[in-house]
Amino acid sequence: MAQKPSIPKGTRDFSPAEVAKRDYIFETIRSEFKKFGFQPIETPSFENSSTLMGKYGEEGDRLIFKILNSGDFLRKADKNALTEEDSNKLATSISEKALRYDLTVPFARYVVQHQNEIEFPFKRYQIQPVWRADRPQKGRFREFYQCDADVVGSTSLWQEVEFVQLYDSVFSALKLNGVTIKINNRKVLSGFAEVIGESDKLIDFTVALDKLDKIGEEGVKKEMREKGISEDAISKIEPIFKLQGDFSEKLEGIKAILSSSETGMKGISELEFIQKAIENMPLKTASLDLDVTLARGLNYYTGAIYEVAAPEGVKMGSIGGGGRYDDLTGIFGLKNMSGIGISFGLDRIYLVLEELNLFPETVTQNTKVLFLNFGEKEALYAMKAVRNLRAENVIAELYPDDAKMGKQMKYADKRDIPFVVLAGDEEMAQQKFTLKHMKSGEQLVLNLDELIAKLQ
Repeated sequence: MAQKPSIPKGTRDFSPAEVAKRDYIFETIRSEFKKFGFQPIETPSFENSSTLMGKYGEEGDRLIFKILNSGDFLRKADKNALTEEDSNKLATSISEKALRYDLTVPFARYVVQHQNEIEFPFKRYQIQPVWRADRPQKGRFREFYQCDADVVGSTSLWQEVEFVQLYDSVFSALKLNGVTIKINNRKVLSGFAEVIGESDKLIDFTVALDKLDKIGEEGVKKEMREKGISEDAISKIEPIFKLQGDFSEKLEGIKAILSSSETGMKGISELEFIQKAIENMPLKTASLDLDVTLARGLNYYTGAIYEVAAPEGVKMGSIGGGGRYDDLTGIFGLKNMSGIGISFGLDRIYLVLEELNLFPETVTQNTKVLFLNFGEKEALYAMKAVRNLRAENVIAELYPDDAKMGKQMKYADKRDIPFVVLAGDEEMAQQKFTLKHMKSGEQLVLNLDELIAKLQ
């Protein structure tokens, strides 16, 4: 008995309708990337292990899919590691390549490797799959797409402004109105830790702060205490839990807290620049909001931090995020190459569009007309018409087999094809076609030009 086929956990098959909807999102994002001057690049699905390992922290390294060396990989294996059953040491001797974990590190490698061919600042976009050996669960997969846009080689805050506009432009094009682009600055977070005298606990402080919307104020304070942050420090930072109002009002609120921190005030200055620019160039459908608890990958970002929330009423995690990093390429030896980048969460955007019924009907464009097959002569007559219809951008097919008419009609019905064409001896003699509307049952006898006009 044949084994029942299956796919690996954390991967998915996509139906024709799902692929069409995903392509709609891809093409919309790609179109907006191009409008903003981003250029496409692609990198291999797998990289040298040395390129990826050690770039994502211990947890990230564990989630990298390693590829076994070709041929007799055990022949060159580290014999001591094999004897000692040391999987980490063994892996380096039997696996020299790995599937990419994200698009960012391969991009950094690309910039360093091609630095003499690139004109800086370099604006690139990349839409490709990535792989993570994570535990599969709802909304988390082992294979998924990332849609990234980055600029490297510029420290100008106009790039930060452009990325706010890019988010607004993409979501407006998708008719996903009402998203909130949350923004913060790493320097503001560093300033908070500085003014409460806990700079050495910056990571613990901000990791706890980042959970405010999930565990609430008391939960954040509890976690800070558990990390050794003093009651005095927590009381000093308490005003940020009470921040309210619009962007300007929140800025004024944190100015009072950060007045003694040079780093913090620098962050506020950068946020003010972005806010004033957007005030002068209002967003189309999104709103910009200051969220001083936003941390997103604190070790990675050095300036602006972004996160995009779905419209109010839609329960979904962030549908986009990113920020400024000052030394992306430094890991490969190219220093002082500041950059900024954002990413779009394809799968979550798909779910939001589905929930709000925002996919256009034309996205899942189906075959419009099916020609029934009554035999070899009739099929040739039909195929000539099919070719003419396709030349006029009408999606047309011929049923390939000379099967019973009932079977062919049932096929058209199950595939939700709106029209069928019947062409037998009588129609061929008159150079005509009988067009039947599947839902209404209405039938028309038309010549080829009339048929094309009717179906266009």
